[in-house]
Amino acid sequence: MKLARLGPVGAEIPALVTDTATYDLRGLTRDLDGAFLARGGIAEVRAAAEAGSLPELADAATLRVGAPVARPGAVLAIGMNYAAHAAESGAAPPENPVLFLKTPNTVGGPDDPVTLPRDPNAKVDWEVELGLVIGTAAANLDSPQQSLAHVAGFVLADDLSERYGQLEISGGQWSKGKCLPGFCPTGPWLVTPDEIDHRDLRLRSWVNGEPRQDSTTKDMIFDVEYLIWHLSQFTELEPGDLVITGTPQGVALSGRFPYLTDGDVVELEVEGLGRQRHTMVGSR
Repeated sequence: MKLARLGPVGAEIPALVTDTATYDLRGLTRDLDGAFLARGGIAEVRAAAEAGSLPELADAATLRVGAPVARPGAVLAIGMNYAAHAAESGAAPPENPVLFLKTPNTVGGPDDPVTLPRDPNAKVDWEVELGLVIGTAAANLDSPQQSLAHVAGFVLADDLSERYGQLEISGGQWSKGKCLPGFCPTGPWLVTPDEIDHRDLRLRSWVNGEPRQDSTTKDMIFDVEYLIWHLSQFTELEPGDLVITGTPQGVALSGRFPYLTDGDVVELEVEGLGRQRHTMVGSR
């Protein structure tokens, strides 16, 4: 299944998207959030869809697309999880997953404009990533084999990064360059695990129509199952939490491409998870 949230910021309508129609889920839930996932909401939607009891959402194609899960409690991000990206960043592949945090207000719709920082030293970069949303709490898992039972679904995400804050004035922590509002466009859909093979998905990005990244998730250093197990040893993952799993090579940090500026259009795609198109706009 593909779940989405459609409509104005703060008033998104929960929806089920199929090949033939989009269905209104407001009869089942106020929103697609951690509480909905924790109570087994995805199973409720599946049962209602199979029973044919969901009404169609009028004018769905005209509505803004929001992030497919409402404001997460945590956004946990993995750095340098593709060997070629680590190399272009000037680092050796990590021996353990590198974790940093993004704030919940970084999560925005896949096509929302993104405001550039005011700092004239800013260096804003794109990063196409496979993301996943936690469906049931996960803490101290015994093995990676238990991980997928805690995943509600997968999403496309852009881990937008401001490299000056991240690397030059960070004090050793990356979050200074990761937490600007809107710096994690997410969606368009939350896709349930039964619909895709997350182990081999093609990831691509473009800037102003020019190709940048092109890789697959099979090139991850640490796979999804290992990452969830590993994170669960250090924190309790909660329903609605967003985990983004790293980006492949082809970013501006490599020195091969310019950083993003006002008016640049970033497009990203992960196989089976849809496509994003957001425009960078001048600072506040």
